[in-house]
Amino acid sequence: MIAHPAPPPSAPVLVVGAGPVGLTLALALARLEVPTVVLDEGQGGDERRPARTVVLHPDTAALITRITGGGLDRLGLRWSGWFAMRGRRTAFSTDFGASGPGATEFGHDAPLHLPQHALTGALRAAAERERLITLAPGSRLDSLEQDGSQVRARARGTWWRGSHLVGCDGARSTVRKLLDIRFPGRTAVERHAVATLRAALPWPGRGVLHRSPPWRVSTPFAGEVVARPLPDGVWRLDWLMPPPRDPAADLVTPEVLVALVRETLAGWEDVDLPSPYELLDTGVHTVHHRLARRWRRGRAFLAGDAAHLLGSLGGQGLEEGLRDAENLAWKLAFVRHGTAPESLLDTYQAERRAVVAARLRAADQALPILRGGGLRSYVPGTARAQDALLVDGHLGRGALGGPGGYGASPLLPSPTDADATVDTAPGGLVEDVRVTAEDGSSTGLWERLGRSTLSVVLVAPGTGVWERRHWAGAGIMPALAEAVRTLPVPAELLVGEAYPGAPAHTVLLVRPDGRLVTALAGVRPEQLRAAAEAATGAGLAVPAPSEPQRDAAERAGARS
Repeated sequence: MIAHPAPPPSAPVLVVGAGPVGLTLALALARLEVPTVVLDEGQGGDERRPARTVVLHPDTAALITRITGGGLDRLGLRWSGWFAMRGRRTAFSTDFGASGPGATEFGHDAPLHLPQHALTGALRAAAERERLITLAPGSRLDSLEQDGSQVRARARGTWWRGSHLVGCDGARSTVRKLLDIRFPGRTAVERHAVATLRAALPWPGRGVLHRSPPWRVSTPFAGEVVARPLPDGVWRLDWLMPPPRDPAADLVTPEVLVALVRETLAGWEDVDLPSPYELLDTGVHTVHHRLARRWRRGRAFLAGDAAHLLGSLGGQGLEEGLRDAENLAWKLAFVRHGTAPESLLDTYQAERRAVVAARLRAADQALPILRGGGLRSYVPGTARAQDALLVDGHLGRGALGGPGGYGASPLLPSPTDADATVDTAPGGLVEDVRVTAEDGSSTGLWERLGRSTLSVVLVAPGTGVWERRHWAGAGIMPALAEAVRTLPVPAELLVGEAYPGAPAHTVLLVRPDGRLVTALAGVRPEQLRAAAEAATGAGLAVPAPSEPQRDAAERAGARS
């Protein structure tokens, strides 16, 4: 095993912010045997606002399930389907379920919709049970210092010391300001009026995107409304509002929201007055697009809204924050455990910032098409292209909504003639297939992620119908087991009946965050070892650039 200097094992990681991203990071680190202190500016609770909801797609729902111990589905609703309408015509429709596109034996392709306070509550309850997490309510950060061995943070007169610090403290991040990191971008890209209500809509359990609805309205309204179901007959409705001509005059008042609710429900029911409904909460959601110039300065990092703001065209900005936490957690753990060099932490920004930047670019390119009215000058044909763009955002697919891949990651090994081609590209998120561990236990692959090991998966058709004792010592298994045992980093050997696009005897190397490192044709010990070293940054063990060098590179990147 490669030896790297590690901080004292007792030094915690300091996490600033106790929202979903900060708590997710702390729980992910605890799963990796890393202690944390969570500095919470509040008093340990989250405001119950039914109008603030979260949509989790399969990868983020699986992450939360792993770190909280399950029970997530009871807090929200998995949609049974989704459709898009234009006027009175259905332009797109899909059903979710065990046989739906993208569904697996363990995963569910249906998005999970739940109130944000329910998600935060589940994360906090799990954190309170975790011995490696210290929650510090009433701890507002006011000072930050660091050197080559530790970081120190002062909150309400108390100094906290840790090996690293991560700012998960939102769009107005104090950590980002103390680190003097720029946060450029666009303000008020879109504006949505939001209402959460209990009503009997015509599509129970199904989400709907309705563009150019045929009814007349008496309020400012840009002609697009989305309805997302929640448990117990509750719905969240979002109306796209036109850009304000005069911010003072174009306020979304309670009267405007009530009129939008009544006219929309009446239009969907095709009546003059809607059936009775219960209005639970209202609000205005303003979308900003911003991206921090850098996500790391020394031993301090940014994650979630502190690092990026996005969310237009159906996208959910919170999910990218959860993916930030998952990406950073295993890298911090490997460095702290001495499994990887400190330079591995630089790849957090290289991977995550690139994915978020790509989503922001995709949204900025799509906005003129969708909101400017000039579709035919951009995409010849019909309005179907517009609907497809929006649906991708809402369903977590494509450039607008998908989890993104790390195809340009510095952690990918160089291609070799031993590589095999499977349906997942290197750097992409692996499929959730059934796997069997060396102890004979059988689970979904995603359930085994987030540990302090890489995963080596052998695709071996037929093993699922035999007891482990019949195949563990047969064929290529002994050679592969020996190759895994001699890897320079911890790894777990798993066996799967099949993997999409993979021939028999394909060997997959998977990171703790579920990203494919490489697929090899058979047992190739040398190539497997090289891929494991690449995945944990062995080739990155070079002197880190100085702060002036980093600043110069940042300015050069800004000019380009």
